[in-house]
Amino acid sequence: MIVCICNAIRESQIRSAARNCPGDAEAVYRSLGCAPQCRQCLDDATDILDAERCAA
Repeated sequence: MIVCICNAIRESQIRSAARNCPGDAEAVYRSLGCAPQCRQCLDDATDILDAERCAA
């Protein structure tokens, strides 16, 4: 599933980055080489990060 349309970031990319980047959603975006554009995806990205980190 695409989470960020502006940067074409998939849920799987965010989940993978959550394991390697301890920061918030914006830090994870930076680790993927981009930045949030319209910012509408940040709530969903944060939820995915939280879920992935709780599962770890």
